[in-house]
Amino acid sequence: MNNINVTRSSMPPFEEYCEEIKDLWDSRWLTHEGAKNKQLQAELEHYLGAEHIELLVNGHMAIELSLQAFGLEGEVITTPFTFASTTQAIIRSGLTPVFCDIDPVTFDLDPAEIETLITPRTCAIVPVHVYGTVCDVEAIDRIAKKHGLKVIYDAAHAFGVTYKGCGIGSFGDAACFSFHATKVFHSIEGGGACFHDKEFGEKLYRLKFYGQSGPEAVVDVGTNAKMHEFSAAMGLCNLRHVDEEIEKRRLVAQRYDEHLKSVPGIQLKAAQEAVRSNYAYYPVVFDGEIFGADRDAVQAALKGHNIMARKYFYPLTSAFACYHNRFDPAQTPIAQRISQQVLTLPLYPDLPLEMVDRICEIVVNCKV
Repeated sequence: MNNINVTRSSMPPFEEYCEEIKDLWDSRWLTHEGAKNKQLQAELEHYLGAEHIELLVNGHMAIELSLQAFGLEGEVITTPFTFASTTQAIIRSGLTPVFCDIDPVTFDLDPAEIETLITPRTCAIVPVHVYGTVCDVEAIDRIAKKHGLKVIYDAAHAFGVTYKGCGIGSFGDAACFSFHATKVFHSIEGGGACFHDKEFGEKLYRLKFYGQSGPEAVVDVGTNAKMHEFSAAMGLCNLRHVDEEIEKRRLVAQRYDEHLKSVPGIQLKAAQEAVRSNYAYYPVVFDGEIFGADRDAVQAALKGHNIMARKYFYPLTSAFACYHNRFDPAQTPIAQRISQQVLTLPLYPDLPLEMVDRICEIVVNCKV
């Protein structure tokens, strides 16, 4: 039996991708903002309901360069319950992360905790729409406006998610997406930053293009973070199918819910009012004392059947070895507890529902 991984890349029909890249052999324009990039940019602005979007080489650079484009200095309030990229982007931009605890239901930043962490050095908030669950955008917006802070959302998990009919990329001063191969929508590798301020967009564009403002003028210390045309072509193909892929994901998540929603000691991702989900991930939080087995035991049982569930996210980024003794994970006790109890089960569009049944059977049989 082949491994059942926690996710699997969606692919368009082979012939469709071949047709999409065919004209690149004529134009020989493979990078540097070619026609595919421009088309994908326009189509993503429409699909995401974003005023503007800048395409980048990956989602990490979308966050890192957005922080730099705003010219920020000082402290950034953020979550430790996230992928490494969020925290690394803050630190690599010369900023200091201040870790805020999370809401025990949504797993997103707890707005009630944010304001207690604001100091004269605070310049921004970087919340994460964890698992595609929408942050309390209204509360975060109020806090940011009250204290004059920038809000840069890590929306890597939230492609296609809407809140009250608005695309998730329309919230905050910027919203950064990952188009990595394992995401709901992907361009093999890639990312994008949605924004409102054209001046910010111009700075972001320069930063991804070596800091150049023209053929003979370099006005910023930039890098090379451009998306190439083959990635943009994959994005164009996948965008045509993304809604049907999300619907397939919904059916998988629904099947999991049918088996697990009433099991004592299991907490599932909460449904949110006025939110259209993308069903990006299926996290399960195990209370070992009530369920009868802890998260690690469940993971081991699944692995014994070649089902590769992930401790997503564990450890907290504040506990990473590269930050040894710099941060104290105990200062975010809810995030620390969830990180020790959460297991993300396989979820992708073509996961057979019979396999979902089998996964759930193994999980429930872990009870003692």
